[in-house]
Amino acid sequence: MAAPHHHAPADAGIDPAQMIAEARRAFFVMFGFLCMVWATQLVNWLLDGRMAMMHGIRPHDPDTLGYLLTSPFLHANWQHLEGNSGPLFVFGFLAAYRGVRKFLGLTALLVVTSGMTVWLFQDSGTVTVGASGLVYGYLGYVVLRGLFDRHLIDSLIGLVMGASFAYVLTAAVPGTPGVSWLGHLGGLLGGLAGAWIFRDRSPKRSAAAASSAGGDGLPVPSPGRQGAQVAAAPASPRAALLKELDDLGL
Repeated sequence: MAAPHHHAPADAGIDPAQMIAEARRAFFVMFGFLCMVWATQLVNWLLDGRMAMMHGIRPHDPDTLGYLLTSPFLHANWQHLEGNSGPLFVFGFLAAYRGVRKFLGLTALLVVTSGMTVWLFQDSGTVTVGASGLVYGYLGYVVLRGLFDRHLIDSLIGLVMGASFAYVLTAAVPGTPGVSWLGHLGGLLGGLAGAWIFRDRSPKRSAAAASSAGGDGLPVPSPGRQGAQVAAAPASPRAALLKELDDLGL
């Protein structure tokens, strides 16, 4: 009789030890990033805010395109930095704990999408600084990542984050004075796109393949005439040996 067919969830092949290691790396990456941002603000404060004014994004000025790379590290004042620090750490950690390398690529994408949206569409004569574009980008990425990667845990995290922080999307539309809603919108769109661009392209886990084969990794015979005996040939001598040891309880 053929063994019942089961579909294994996409999370079945996840190694818990690897997840813990990635989460630890994500924690230290975000902690180091926040330390860098706070140290930069200390220098900016000592210079009476001139650092932010000199190295922020100035729309439509080709000479300041390089400041897309510096503006996320700069803030107008301590209150601005304090408001960004908590969400930046939480959303950044959730975006990074599945892989720091992928997270760094995502961050580069968000710097470009958020900064270029400001540079192209913001009014001239303004200077834009702050990490809020990254915050919105990480949020968008976390909300959609689980759907594209088919990870149940990430899908639940995205659902909770989306429901809990939907109110912050009001700062990504026109009408909020003193806030670069264009930077927020550009970051959010970059994060949503990043969930697709950086989706998990790895092959199916062996556990899923084993489950679809019948649960023990061996081919499942096709049902024939009633009472017919069909033997499944082992895939290799090693597989046959492992099956015999399993039958003996070893």
